[in-house]
Amino acid sequence: MKKNLTTLVIALCGLSLLTGCDKGFEDLNTNPDASNVIRPEYVFTKSQYDAAGNMITGLQGTMQYTTSYNDVASWGSKYIFNQGTAPYTVFSNAYPNEINEIGEVIRAVEKDPAQVNKLAVARIWRVYAFSKITDLYGDIPYTQAGLGYTQSLFKPKYDAQKDIYADMLSELEKSVALFDASKATFGAADLVYGGDITKWKKFAYSLMLRLGMRMTKPDAALAETWVKKAIAANLLVTEDADIAKITYLASGQVINQNPLAYWMLNSDYLKADGSSNPEGGKFHETFINYLKKTGDPRLPVLSVVYVGGKPNNDPAIQKGMVATIPNTKPSDFVTYSEPNPATLLKLNAPMLMLTNAEVNFYLAEAAVRGWYTGKTAAAAYDAGVKASMRQWALFGADGVIPQASIDAYATANALKTGTTDSQLEQIYNQFWVSVFPNSQEVFLNWRRTGYPALTPNNYPGNITGGKIFRRMLYPASEENLNKENYNDAAGKLGGNTFLTQMWLDK
Repeated sequence: MKKNLTTLVIALCGLSLLTGCDKGFEDLNTNPDASNVIRPEYVFTKSQYDAAGNMITGLQGTMQYTTSYNDVASWGSKYIFNQGTAPYTVFSNAYPNEINEIGEVIRAVEKDPAQVNKLAVARIWRVYAFSKITDLYGDIPYTQAGLGYTQSLFKPKYDAQKDIYADMLSELEKSVALFDASKATFGAADLVYGGDITKWKKFAYSLMLRLGMRMTKPDAALAETWVKKAIAANLLVTEDADIAKITYLASGQVINQNPLAYWMLNSDYLKADGSSNPEGGKFHETFINYLKKTGDPRLPVLSVVYVGGKPNNDPAIQKGMVATIPNTKPSDFVTYSEPNPATLLKLNAPMLMLTNAEVNFYLAEAAVRGWYTGKTAAAAYDAGVKASMRQWALFGADGVIPQASIDAYATANALKTGTTDSQLEQIYNQFWVSVFPNSQEVFLNWRRTGYPALTPNNYPGNITGGKIFRRMLYPASEENLNKENYNDAAGKLGGNTFLTQMWLDK
């Protein structure tokens, strides 16, 4: 009995200790710096930063804005790809970041009628984020994307691009109809429009216009339907104040700094002497020659040559570098043009995601096609040219172009009468200059229209046979972690290559 009593006492003491540990266990294992409750405002802000900054920077070279003597760094302009992650970037970054984030925001607000404006904006932003991925890759995970956290769905199927487009356009139409002026917005948490409902409607319809135009190759009739629907709303980004942009800071955390300027500085231009460029980057001869030939007043705003160690934006000395230079630094490297540190390289420069210049060029195309009668093609084109020059004032005093120079250029480069094709060529040559530095958007319009008629670079060792890319590549991680769905998508596409043509490109 004595032995049994001792055993009982020991057992009770052990139970007491376990109970004591259990009482503090939950507090002990709770991260004081984390939250298990979604604050949609915070997550929405993060999704805006992530989507705006997610880009294929190498397309600067593909669209012949920039190049490099360094073969690896200039894959975009020399079509050489033996290493790195450049073609995967948008796909790889989007799903764990902006796609997951905006999905969490939608789930946090969709059941609360008081949050309907936040829901509408989040759904519009989700379309913007997804459009960037499908436009670059083709078929992608869409309906099953971002469900890993909530449904443990880690191997999503790939949806057909045609179906994705149908749903994105429908989402824009439905989302705009949700807005209620009496309800709360994201307010200051909205980095693009500060909660302005009218401006979000304009963004949604302008995005609808962009996506509608994107479909002119595979389905011109459907493209016409959506383009006309977007225009009929009479709510488009046609004024300077409506530009969809994020304004950044000159210091602080990297996420608060302009991602394109940050990339350019750290890749090549941080030392700012015109010679010590680690990746060997300069402006491309094609771009600089075009600006000089047309007497473009944007040239001194965008470009400098370093003379005596100081940046000089005199148009007469600007000179672009050819993309055929072998993997050796040229002796006259310092004499070539590079981005202006007073505008393009400012960390607090804005990121322009959808502008009134872009919208007006689409309207000009719509007028040429007979889909729009609100303005003549020439008037819409003229508005686009002038808007594209005014927008550089957003980059600071060094970006301001005098109105007299804007008017003179617009007059000298007015849209000429002619065939549909000749007018589209002029519109999208100007689009190429006017939407810079948004090379991703320019690439997508080049793929659709063929303009500007860039001469491909058949550089030794390139992997495209001297042809310009048609798409980017699914990342190797998909082949390893989502193999069945990856194989199905790549098979339907015709191969995961730079030259296979997706639905939008056929």
